[in-house]
Amino acid sequence: MQKTAIIGSGFIGRAWAISFARAGYQVSLWDQAPDAVAKARGYIADVLADLERNDLLNGNSPETVLSRIVAETDLAKALKGAVHIQENTPEDLEIKIKVFSLLDEAADASAVIASSTSALLPSKFTEHLKNRQRCLVVHPINPPYLIPAAEVVPAPWTSDEVVERTRAFLIAAGHAPLVMKRELDGFIMNRMQGALLEEAFRLVADGYATVEDVDIGIRDGLALRWSFMGPFETIDLNAPGGVRDYVERYQIIYERLFPQMQRRVDWAGDVLETVEAGRREKLPQDKLVDRQVWRDRRLMALAAHKKKSTQEFGQ
Repeated sequence: MQKTAIIGSGFIGRAWAISFARAGYQVSLWDQAPDAVAKARGYIADVLADLERNDLLNGNSPETVLSRIVAETDLAKALKGAVHIQENTPEDLEIKIKVFSLLDEAADASAVIASSTSALLPSKFTEHLKNRQRCLVVHPINPPYLIPAAEVVPAPWTSDEVVERTRAFLIAAGHAPLVMKRELDGFIMNRMQGALLEEAFRLVADGYATVEDVDIGIRDGLALRWSFMGPFETIDLNAPGGVRDYVERYQIIYERLFPQMQRRVDWAGDVLETVEAGRREKLPQDKLVDRQVWRDRRLMALAAHKKKSTQEFGQ
């Protein structure tokens, strides 16, 4: 059983621990706050029960998966023997620089060191490292035990061998890696999500649609296709002759729209009052946590459905 190390036991660290342990890896879970790891294992135990009910533990029992997750208070012990290290500290450049310095010094020479950062470029916190060629970003969509996509983002000096090892490791752990050719602000997923959010805020701010109208358009429209295919496959299937036919037919529509999309709306400006009011009308503030639990259980049901569909019909 190969060993992995999770550095930081917050929401992302806990989620990675579940994902790696479910896949059969031994997981050392470390946090600078000693009581945080114990709390994380309690949280994980509750989640595993829900995952078992949805047949999302790869045939393992919750007890078996939990037994693979070992709480460690000593960083050196947590790192010893780990083939993959996943860092999950706060989104703060100075913290990342400090933590990666510690990890590079203490980890086995052959270990890959990955950061879960959502936005910081790997070059910004690994340039100074002696073994910087083994460092990169592996950015998940939370929670990674339910959403398999994970971005692999190399720094300019990350070796091709480390990128390939990371890609293979993620696939073996049940993930769907997006391997970037080089680093870029926002990576892939946040850039695509950002483009959609920019237009959503703009439509509401300019009075063309309500908050609920926009949510309906995604929830009951585009997302139904996007839950099992990407934008390029979508357009490939949306014209008789495939993607080239689609571009020849419809590019003119988007060409006309593009100039209108070049104006930013300040998300924190007046439009925020409208967006927040629209959301609180649908969901009171005191029901947010309940709805988050509902969301995760719906994601479990969707993951179970997609797993079954893949087994029956293929990718």
